[in-house]
This record gives sequence, structure tokens and C-alpha cells, in this order.
Amino acid sequence: MSPSPAPGSPSHADTGTPPRTDTGSPSASDSGSASAAGTGSASAARPGTGPALRADAADLRDELVRLRRDLHREPELGLDLPRTQEKVLAALDGLPLEVSTGERLSSVTAVLRGARPGPTVLLRGDMDALPVTERGDADVVSQVPGRMHACGHDLHTTMLAGAARLLAGRRDALAGNVVFMFQPGEEGLGGARIMIDEGVLDASGERPVAAYALHVLSSSAPSGLFVSRGGPMLSAADRLRVTVRGRGGHGSMPHLSNDPLPAACEMVNALQTLVTRRFDAFDPVVLTIGTFHAGTSDNVIPDEVKFAGTVRSFSRRAHEELAERCVRLVRAIADAHELEADVEYVQDYPVTVNSEAEAAFVGETVREAFGEERYFESPRPLPASEDFSFVCDEVPSAFVALGACPPGLDPAKAAFNHSPEAVFDDAVLPDGAALYAELATRRLAAG
Repeated sequence: MSPSPAPGSPSHADTGTPPRTDTGSPSASDSGSASAAGTGSASAARPGTGPALRADAADLRDELVRLRRDLHREPELGLDLPRTQEKVLAALDGLPLEVSTGERLSSVTAVLRGARPGPTVLLRGDMDALPVTERGDADVVSQVPGRMHACGHDLHTTMLAGAARLLAGRRDALAGNVVFMFQPGEEGLGGARIMIDEGVLDASGERPVAAYALHVLSSSAPSGLFVSRGGPMLSAADRLRVTVRGRGGHGSMPHLSNDPLPAACEMVNALQTLVTRRFDAFDPVVLTIGTFHAGTSDNVIPDEVKFAGTVRSFSRRAHEELAERCVRLVRAIADAHELEADVEYVQDYPVTVNSEAEAAFVGETVREAFGEERYFESPRPLPASEDFSFVCDEVPSAFVALGACPPGLDPAKAAFNHSPEAVFDDAVLPDGAALYAELATRRLAAG
């Protein structure tokens, strides 16, 4: 996930009444508490849920913290995460799971079969780190130079392993199957799509009726606050790469050359006009050109210009339309100037679209199991992107953010995910594991 704080995130004043910061998430000093604010008869009546599950999750706190910090010390990048895979397999060892590993990536898929027949629910946690050198005074820092769990995937992996332990202990009460999807390569490599190609959605023998993913935030939301919404939750992410070729020459005699530089500048400006004049203001598009390279000297007209950027959109319609319009616009400008243009438009991740029903189910579950003040329905999607979107395109799903800003830091000012100074609160680990388990247990019971 490559997010940035956005209007509509719970730290902004324009979202209405600010969420309370006393979320009840267990701190280092009170993690053994089994109380669950707001847990009423509705949740207590459901099998295997309610205060008992949160109490069991709290009992796992020390074990979860050890695993998370072990993962954090030794981050791995991309699709090949051998040490991370070993640690996950060790954490699952001894549980009544059917475990398999990936062929094209270091994934782990584990299936828990309930004592009674029923549907399948999938829970996903990503595992890869980022090429970032960690800074700051975190209790545990990366021991691998140039690598850091700056997006909190070590927490996701740990919470999913905790959920596997919680649900394995409730196997006799489960009517159906739970698939645990431990996924490498979320950061730009589409590991989720590869796992889908390798059969993760059919691991139990049938497609899941629902899938859920959690993602921690180092800022923008107070620790312990769950955030989600129905419909678009995260943007699509595309890449635009352009090479404009002309004929170089002497800077004093441009008429004897065919200068690609002014045309490339025109392209960049025209792309911004495209965003504001061809797309609905209420279906926003973000297009940012991040690199622009040309020339070697102030008096030399270059032969070529290269520029590249990121394109974000929030609807499937805009996502598809952008691919066609951006390419056509750039080529038309090149043709008008008698230049050549190589245009590469790569659709990396589609829009992460939460099922309305599953998002409502998440909200209901959080409110019943953790308390009304622990859930915030975001009024708008976030301009981050996620390859969990590929799962959302296949089965009804919900992507849920979880505030993990450590105590003593202001969520509105703390370093955000992907920063070398990002830090995450270990106190959210038990509740993250408990929510995974709550969602699976309740969804299976619903049939």
C-alpha cells in the first residue's frame, strides 16, 4: 500500500465529529484486560465471539509482539521472502491447518476446516517490506540496511498468524472453512494476483463467500480505531512512461532540429488539462508527473525527452478511460510536432472496491465486539492503492484500516506509512488478530 494522508481521513476536521482517541486499544500496561467496551448481548450470543475471544487475543499479546519484532528486525523485499516464510510456518506449526506454499513467490496458504460443513471465508495479510533505511528511536529497528517494514506489513502478518491460532482453538464451533492468505509482493509487484493465479481462492475447494484484509496506519487515525467504508476504499494505481524522440542540434539554430523538449512540456500540461476537462470533478483523477529528463548542456537541443508519472482514479470507468485518453493525447501532440512518442501505460492495481454488504458487516462487527467509538466510516476513499483489489474483484470483500499511531504521538503529525521514521503501536496486535477472528467466525455463522 502506498498511501498518503488525505481529506476524509479521520484526522481531518471536515469529517464531522472527530473520533475519540480513547479507543480502548490495549496498551503495554493494560494488555491483559479482557474487557470489551460496548460488547452486548448481540455479540455474546454468537458462537465463539465477544469478550472471550478478545481475552484470548490479549493472552497472546507477548507472543504476537515477539513475532512482530522478529519480522521487523529482518525485513525482506518483493516476492521472495524465504526468512519471513520460515517464521510464518513456524508460527503456524502444530495448528490443525492444511498448509501450502507458493511456486512463483514465497507465499503461505493455510486452510482451517471447521467441525461442521459451511462456506469459506478468506483472511489476508501481506508480508513484504520496503527499500527504506529506518530512522528514529523505535524499540526495535531493522537489522538489514536499506530495508524496513515501513508500511506495517509485519503487523499484518503477525495479526493473521494470531487469528489462525484463535480460530484453531475454536475449530469445533466453526461451520465452514477459513483460508489464511500470507502474501508477498504487495508493494508494486501484484503478489495477490499471482496467488490468485496459483489457486488461493480455491484452496478450500470452493470460492470464499467473503474476504477481509487489515492495514495499519502509523498516522491519520488514533491507535485502535478501525476505518472502512462501502464502495471505493482505495484508488487504482497506474504508471505512465513516455519517451519523445526528435532530432537534436545546436541550441542557437532550433529550426535545423526537431526539438522534443517543448512538445514534451506541452504533453505534461495537456495531461493536467485532460484531468480537469475530461473527468467528472466528483469522480476525481490524480495525475502527477514525477520525473522529467532531457538534455546534457544548455546549448544542445536533445534528441529525446523522457518523463514518467503516477495516475490514480477511484472508479472502474475512470480507470479504463484514463488508459485510452492519456495514450491518445500524448501521441496526438507528438504527431502535431512531427515527433515520435513511445508511450507505456501500465495499469498496476485496480480500484479497491469494498462490497457494501461486507463493509456494513465489518462496521457492525467492530461496534458490537469493540464498542461504538472504535469504528469510523470514512466519507471518502483514500488515495492509496492495494493489490487486495484483485481479491475484491473476485469475491465480496472489505479492506479495513487500523490506526496504529503510538501513544504520545499526534496522529495528525506523526510520520505516515512508507516514511523512514514511521512507527507502529504493538498494542493493536491483539485487537487486529481478534477482529480477523471475529469476522471469520461471524461470517461463517451467517452462512
